[in-house]
Parts: sequence; C-alpha cells; structure tokens
Amino acid sequence: MSAVDSELLNKLGEVAVKVGLRLQKGQDLVMTSSIEAAPLARAIAEHAYKEGASAVITLFSDPESSLMRFRYGRDEIFDYAPGYLFDAMARAFDNNAARLAIAGDDPMLLAGEDPDKVGRSNKAQSAAYTAVRERITQFNINWNIVAYPGQKWAELVFPDKKAKKAQKKLAKAVFAASRVDVDDPVAAWQAHNADLKTRADWLNGNRFSALHFTGPGTDLTVGLADQHLWMGGEALSKNGIWCNPNIPTEEVFTTPHAHRVNGTVRSTKPLSHNGTLIEDIEVRFEQGRIVEAKASKGQDVFIKLLDTDEGARRIGEVALVPHSSPISKTGLLFYNTLFDENASSHIALGQSYWKCFTDGDTVQGDEVSARGGNSSHIHVDWMIGSNKINVDGITGNADRVPVMRKGEWV
Repeated sequence: MSAVDSELLNKLGEVAVKVGLRLQKGQDLVMTSSIEAAPLARAIAEHAYKEGASAVITLFSDPESSLMRFRYGRDEIFDYAPGYLFDAMARAFDNNAARLAIAGDDPMLLAGEDPDKVGRSNKAQSAAYTAVRERITQFNINWNIVAYPGQKWAELVFPDKKAKKAQKKLAKAVFAASRVDVDDPVAAWQAHNADLKTRADWLNGNRFSALHFTGPGTDLTVGLADQHLWMGGEALSKNGIWCNPNIPTEEVFTTPHAHRVNGTVRSTKPLSHNGTLIEDIEVRFEQGRIVEAKASKGQDVFIKLLDTDEGARRIGEVALVPHSSPISKTGLLFYNTLFDENASSHIALGQSYWKCFTDGDTVQGDEVSARGGNSSHIHVDWMIGSNKINVDGITGNADRVPVMRKGEWV
C-alpha cells in the first residue's frame, strides 16, 4: 500500500491545473518533475488534458544520475549548463505554453559532494536559465509550483520515523498545506485567495514607502520600490490568465527598493540550500547591499551564494506571513522553501518580480531598475519573521503605522 493517498494526490493534480495554472483550452504545458514524483505528474497530465491541453511535455530528472555527474564528471563540466534546453523552454513560453514545476526532491542530495563543484554548477545553471527565469518573474505566462512528498525528503523532516511512516506523515502535511484535504479544494482556494487579496489591498491603500522590522537581532528598514504593488494568492499573467504561482501560499509580497535597505536582520529559521543547511544567518545592509554576513552553520555556502553576481547581495522580494499561518502551526522545518517561506515573513536575495508594480503588465527592464527593482541570476528566500518580530509601515510623511505585532496582523 502506498504511503501517499492516491485520492488526495489526484485532488492536488486537479488543483494544480484548475487553480494553480487555470490552464486554458489549446495551451501546451511544460512540466518538470523527479522520477519519484511521476504519480503526481501523471495526475496533472490527466487533468490538463481534461481541461483541453494541446500537449503536456514532462522533463523528468533522476537524482541518482545527478549524483553521477558530481562523482565522475570532468572538472570543467561544472562551469557548463545546457543552455539550448532552457532556450527551448523559453521559446515554448513565448508561444504561450504554461509552466509547472513539481518540487519535493531530496533537499540534502548534494550534501556530501564537493561544495566548489556544487557552487560552480549552480552558477552556470542559473546563468543558462536566465531566459526562462525572466519569463517567469515577468509573469509572461501562467505558472505554478506544487510539491510531491518524496521519501528522502520525508525522512529528513521526520528523522525518528521509518521511511514509509515518515512519507505518510509528510504527505498529510503537504496535502493540508495545499488545501486539498477538504471536500471542495477549488472553493477553499477561492476563499483563501479572497483573504490574501484583502491584505494586499490594505497595504496598497496605505502606499508605504518602507517597512521597519524590529525584534531580536533585527532592526531593518526595507524601502519599497517606486510604484510597487502588493500581491498575494492569485495573479494575472501577461497572457491574460489568472494563476496561483505557489501552492501552498500564505504570503503577501512586493518588490523592495534594491538601494534603500538598511540595518541588521537575523534569520528565524534555517535556510536549506542545495544540500546545505544554513543556520543563524545575520547580515547588515547599507544602501541596499549586504556588507557583512555570517552564519553559525553553512557560512561558506551562504557567502558563495551572495557572490553569485552583483544583484545577489541585494533583495528582490519582501513578504509578510503571519506567525499563525497553518504551515507555521505545524512546527515543522520542511527543508523546502515553498513551505518554509509560508511559515514566516521573509526576504529574497536576488531577482525581483516585475509583476509587483502598478503597471507590471507593461513596465520594461530599464524602468524596473530605475524604480528600484533588482536583477540577479538567483532568487533565494530566507525567513526573518517570528512571534517576536514587529513590523511598521512608514508613510511618505514619515508617519508610522503598525502592520504586525509579535508576528500577527494588527
């Protein structure tokens, strides 16, 4: 008997297509998935074709094959990535294909590999992925990420459980967070999207020029980009389709000003990044740039991440999540940003979302930069919120408005 409930897996596939993508009749779908997650990929393909998809193209990855590259590959290949593959994906999106990614691989897959090779490989991969990333961050097309509760991932989250029991527990948590363990998941998402829109509308109505985060180890002022727009839940892509990019999601988010972030901040949860758990991150910003950084564990990996490119030491997203979010209430560290970022307010190093401007459908690259939007080959979220963090909004007149107290909306 499978540890992953097939009925709920089918519901997740339906939500991915009908809520996450809102796939349209005649659209192609380009999907990436691990081999282990094939049951979810098949459920998604079934619902995609039922909605009228023209073609579902799934690119499967194999973790064992990935390890072979690091163990037996020539040294010079770690500065190389198959750009032609990503160019083909970008062309598909230019022809209105939808994008779906299934997360859930072993977060520690590369933990035992040479960190220099891992860092070089990530840098090459990020550069080759630029054309795809731009189409996603600019919301050119409808896209979505969902998760499959893989066994290695489950064993990491529940180390005291046997493999099958761990996977069963993780599956239950994933399905609950994704709101598919109810009679009508689509209706549940409609109600949740309405709640997130209420939060975003309130923030947009206040037109704050900055947010001030305070708490243990944190005194951080995050200037907001000129003509920024708060978003949460569903979003309208440039191809005219409303989609929910992340399932699950509990955040409202916007674009900070890449040159107006100042002060200190301490992470409130570990960051799992490419096989390394980075703990107790502490950084200091000056005029938007991280000028000091340390971590109690994984510091070398974190510094390499910051040195990816010029934009990696600046932030491209700030997001507010209440401490009482359903994911936070589980008390789990998921070792997966899709989940952990929805347990806590967070910031993201690197690339900003172009959609988070009042004229996000038409704004272009130079104008995005002029308003404070950041550009980078990376976009890495890490958590700075907790039940000890307060957030104030600062208006253009320097008035302060309480936004969060002890991690909860005021």
